[in-house]
Amino acid sequence: MRLSKLASAVKNGKIIANGEWERDISALTADSREKRINSLFFCLKGNTADGHAYAAEAVKNGAIALVTERQLFIDVPQILVDDVRETLGILSSVFYGEPSKRLKVIGITGTNGKTTTAYMLSAILKAEKKSVGVIGTLGIRYSEKKLPSDLTTPDPIFLQSTFADMLMCGIEYVVMEVSAHALYYKKTAGVSFTACIFTNLTQDHLDFFNVMPAYKDAKRKLFLPETCPIAVLNGDDEVGREFGKLREEGGVKSLFYGLSTPSDAFAIITDESLCGTECMLNVNDKLSRVTLSLVGKHNVYNALAAAACAVELGISVNAVSQGLMGLKGIEGRLQWVGNYHGGDIYVDFAHTPDGLERALDTLRTHCKGRLICLFGCGGNRDKTKRPIMGEVVAKKTDFAILTSDNPRYEDPLDILAGIEKGYRRFSVKYVIVPDRKRAIEYGIEFLQKGDVLLVAGKGGEEYQEIMGIKYPFNDHDIIDQILAKKGKNSF
Repeated sequence: MRLSKLASAVKNGKIIANGEWERDISALTADSREKRINSLFFCLKGNTADGHAYAAEAVKNGAIALVTERQLFIDVPQILVDDVRETLGILSSVFYGEPSKRLKVIGITGTNGKTTTAYMLSAILKAEKKSVGVIGTLGIRYSEKKLPSDLTTPDPIFLQSTFADMLMCGIEYVVMEVSAHALYYKKTAGVSFTACIFTNLTQDHLDFFNVMPAYKDAKRKLFLPETCPIAVLNGDDEVGREFGKLREEGGVKSLFYGLSTPSDAFAIITDESLCGTECMLNVNDKLSRVTLSLVGKHNVYNALAAAACAVELGISVNAVSQGLMGLKGIEGRLQWVGNYHGGDIYVDFAHTPDGLERALDTLRTHCKGRLICLFGCGGNRDKTKRPIMGEVVAKKTDFAILTSDNPRYEDPLDILAGIEKGYRRFSVKYVIVPDRKRAIEYGIEFLQKGDVLLVAGKGGEEYQEIMGIKYPFNDHDIIDQILAKKGKNSF
């Protein structure tokens, strides 16, 4: 694509024509180390590095033009902008032919429930015979392709190239998780959303946002009237109602779902067990009786969010019912993985105080013996939630096994000490086993008939990050291996 055409898509940009301006750009990059011939380099400012300082290196590696926030004394064309990050999203979209304008993109944000809601909505759309792509924590999946993703929401260049490939593969709908970090860094600039869903807001990521209002403000950006035509909001969540009020003040209505407050979409739960939940969904007076394989009231909320969005997009109630009932489980989301000594073992991604509480409350309702939780906290992340998570588990369980999650660059024992501060305020019934595999072995051997063991924190993750290295590690696989050695079956 011609550099001049890309530049014309930048509003309020200033052109510095140092050199040939009508050259073709063959690639976009924000990494000066990449060897990309005839590329356009974006000088991004990070927390520890400034891309402006590496512009000369990028030129040596093939960049023929720069997007920058200040003029650099380098003899190549430069596009001066107020915000390189926002421009990266916009120009990535233009470079790949603005693919999201030809797709129906549904964005989902919230502290918990994004992945489950995404897969529920995908299942509903597929039941309506729509071709669907999913982008999120479990990777990118479409047209028989399964691509790994290090981030919940990919960076703009990769995101827009993925949209373009989805179009080539005949995809109609894209359901994507949108993280607060992605919104803060404006990764979704240039994405045309058809609808957006808000699940909930509870404490997380305060290592980055410092205070909850800043975290909330990042989420709010997805629901701005000018960028979000259809908003599906949790009416039982104070923040969801706040977002709705702001949209109403902007002259745009929202669709609410909930179980406690009057909402456009609500449900009546008729039966609950560890095998699933039976309920009647009502979306704008369109009724659908479903049996969810996923357990817990929080999954009824997720189902309501997916159903409300689908119906608003014109999907039939029959597809809502078929899609939700056809979804037998989601990897690492309160997933039953085996039984030992008569005790059941579940894996869940719960890594926040609210997520842990919801999972434990669900399991406690149907636990006939002891409720046991194995969990840890991530290193180099929000330290304030560690004692809170310890308190939650101490109050909600009969016994806990404290272990490593992704310690990253922290000493696991320091992380565990933070959890202990909260745990010991309410209970001393716990053990510390820093090695996660050994902790899982301990937990399984500890089981008795009627017990339930929740292995929490990592869900479907395929790695454990220690000192900058991601070692292969999956809770489900580890449990399978242990049970196989013990001669027991698991799924």
